[in-house]
Amino acid sequence: MGLIGYPVGHSVSPAMHNAAFAEAGLDWCYIPLPVAPERPEQIGEAVRGLRALGMRGCNVTVPHKQAVMPHLDRLSRAAQAIGAVNTIIVQEDGTLLGDNTDAPGFVRDLRSHGIALTNRRVIVLGAGGSARAIVYGLAQAGAEAIMIANRTIGKAEQLADEMQPLFADCAISAHALPDDLMSLSIQADLIVNCTSVGMSPHADAMPWDEAVSFRPDQLLYDLVYNPPETRLAQKAIADGAQAFNGLGMLIWQGVIAWELWTQKTAPEAVMSDAVFRAFGIDK
Repeated sequence: MGLIGYPVGHSVSPAMHNAAFAEAGLDWCYIPLPVAPERPEQIGEAVRGLRALGMRGCNVTVPHKQAVMPHLDRLSRAAQAIGAVNTIIVQEDGTLLGDNTDAPGFVRDLRSHGIALTNRRVIVLGAGGSARAIVYGLAQAGAEAIMIANRTIGKAEQLADEMQPLFADCAISAHALPDDLMSLSIQADLIVNCTSVGMSPHADAMPWDEAVSFRPDQLLYDLVYNPPETRLAQKAIADGAQAFNGLGMLIWQGVIAWELWTQKTAPEAVMSDAVFRAFGIDK
């Protein structure tokens, strides 16, 4: 097993998956597989190499989540809709299946905290690759309305236009950030930050208007987990709202991928402990 991307040396995925293999008594190994983007032809070579080397599969991270897609034999419904692959499974007949575990990983993390998404009204900040996965996951889990807010409203409109036909029971709309934020925040139960704003080393930045307050009954989910508590999360907590970072999503997307590869139940607690240890965080 491995992780295709560039760079990948900083990833905690090897620690997480190898701890799970050891716990399950599997003689498997997960390694970083750096593929430099300067030579695009190497993407296809790397993907085909999975089959040639007898590998069971791999994860895919930036900047190759879209680039691997033409080199796969089949895509899951989620991968097709999201337009990105983060997990490749080498099936028994040797065919390569591309899937995306980011969306279900996000949903599983919220559910692990006892949070249901049915009938929720959600603001999604951003319209990039992460937002695509989150909008798909939210709509599939039964959200009532998803309001995509982005500084370039054209990108939000494109995402809404692509997702709406897939989910007739969910109202998916596009909005300008920050102009529409005040009116949107009044309607929302859940806010999901899918931008990188606030990520280290720019931890002082925030994708939110300081003048717009959170309500105590609202929930913030910030996909950023470095730092563990962003300035956005600090504001939400100070206003009385509940806040989570994206570390749980990182773990759960890995759990789902592990189960796709092994066809076994993943030792989630072991994987979680390995990730927290890697980041030096006390659970």
